[in-house]
Amino acid sequence: MTGTDVRVAAGSEAAEVRSFWTQLGLPGLIDVHTHFMPERVLAKVWAYFDAAGPLTGRPWPIAYRHDEQQRVDTLREFGVRAFTSMLYPHKPEMAAWLNGWAAGFADRTPDCLHTATFFPEPGAGRYAAAALERGARVFKAHVQVGGYDPNDPLLDPVWGLLAESGTPVVVHCGSGPAPGKHTGPGPIGALLGRHPRLRLIVAHLGLPEYTDFLDLAERHPSVHLDTTMVFTDFTERTTPFPPAELPRLAALRDRVLFGSDFPNIPYGYPHALHALARLDLGEDWLRAVCHHNAAGLFGLTPPG
Repeated sequence: MTGTDVRVAAGSEAAEVRSFWTQLGLPGLIDVHTHFMPERVLAKVWAYFDAAGPLTGRPWPIAYRHDEQQRVDTLREFGVRAFTSMLYPHKPEMAAWLNGWAAGFADRTPDCLHTATFFPEPGAGRYAAAALERGARVFKAHVQVGGYDPNDPLLDPVWGLLAESGTPVVVHCGSGPAPGKHTGPGPIGALLGRHPRLRLIVAHLGLPEYTDFLDLAERHPSVHLDTTMVFTDFTERTTPFPPAELPRLAALRDRVLFGSDFPNIPYGYPHALHALARLDLGEDWLRAVCHHNAAGLFGLTPPG
């Protein structure tokens, strides 16, 4: 593909995405699950996907393997009003450094919802508080990659702080694409039993334990679900969402949020939107999921 072909394809995608939200009467999209992180960290993530690592187990071409500014520009061309910089540590003494980078990224990228993270280690409560003081609006926890129990006592100060402040936390806690020692609904259910006010956003609708995480959301009014990669052809081939659960998903309309996993997706961005539309849950549901719910959760006002 030539450079010209790439530009044409990108322009075509932008027109397709803009047509989607324009027809819904929205001012744009809000994507709660996008990844921006230090370049050397992102390079390692991409290398893992290229190697079809054990957590993926199949080819996973990165659709938007571009430099940072081009990725930001792409989201803006799509009409994404706000997005996140989901990043996560896999070992101690990494989270505070990631938070410093994320703060700088948010400073130079005003449409990014300032994102932070944490790991069970001494001082986690201190650097989580520092991130909040600097303006963090959402946190990311990756139980699978981090390999930790969300109920680790070292995280008690963090969860308490986030529950008290009402700060949303996107948590990858489902057992997909491969189970971990602490994934699944059990550990998260126990966490919510101790901190029922936590504003958790369960990533990927809790894939593959969709039913269990719908149960949690129904029991806990503070629990939200994001749609990241769910319903796409790529995911439906291996872990399809149960059609019988669609009425429950429709009933939870006010607590379902659009997420894409951009740029680390093996298909074009428009497909994630069309996958939601073909659920046939109605335009009001799409408007809530693709914009209104996140706007309310993060206090985003309508554009000028």
